[in-house]
Parts: sequence; structure tokens; C-alpha cells
Amino acid sequence: MDKIQYAATGRRKSSVARVRMMPGKGEIIVNGKPMSEYLGRKILEIIVRQPLVLTETEGKYDITVSVSGGGTTGQAGAIRHGIARALLKVDDDYRSPLKKAGFLTRDPRMKERKKYGLKKARKAPQFSKR
Repeated sequence: MDKIQYAATGRRKSSVARVRMMPGKGEIIVNGKPMSEYLGRKILEIIVRQPLVLTETEGKYDITVSVSGGGTTGQAGAIRHGIARALLKVDDDYRSPLKKAGFLTRDPRMKERKKYGLKKARKAPQFSKR
């Protein structure tokens, strides 16, 4: 019989993370590499582990993540969102602390579109008097 798996999707900016959790030793693999190797920065690892620390499930589940799009910060946020959603499938009692911490809310902030006549979304070209 296969191990129990919990799957969820997390999103942030333009990043999408597909998270699979299964009972294990607490290893987190992101796109085939250990998390510390893939993300690089310590603060991003802390962000990813926040839902596990909050629910006291750190070291109980092996997590495999497939993430694409955006930069490393957006990807870390997407992974955190996906892990929080997967933890809900493990035990519904986690909903209250995860919701209070804001880990279940999808961050709606996106890059603003570029407007015509401007260099970026709001940056105007340099003014020249003559």
C-alpha cells in the first residue's frame, strides 16, 4: 500500500508551487534539490518553515515541491502557502492558527502593468525643456 500523501497548491506573485507532503523525517526537496541549496538565503528557508513551526509538525513530514515562475522570494512565499494548505488536509484543527498567522491567505499583490507613453507602470520619460 502507498504512503498517505497530501497535495496542495500555493501561489504568490507569478510563482506557483505544487506541494506534496508524506509522513517522514522532515526533508524538504524543491525542484529536485535540498531546500537550502535551491533557495540559497537563510531568511527564505525560515519563511518556508513557518507553517511547520507554528503547527509543531517540523520533522514529521517529507515535503516535495515543484515550483515555477517568479523569483526566489515569490517562490518561497508560494511554497509557504502550499505547505499551509497541505497541513489543512492533514488536520483541520490547524486552520485557526494558520489563518490567524495569515498563511492561508493568498497574497494578492502583483506587478502593475506597463502603461503606454511611460517607461514602466508609473515612471515617466525624463522631461526635457528644449
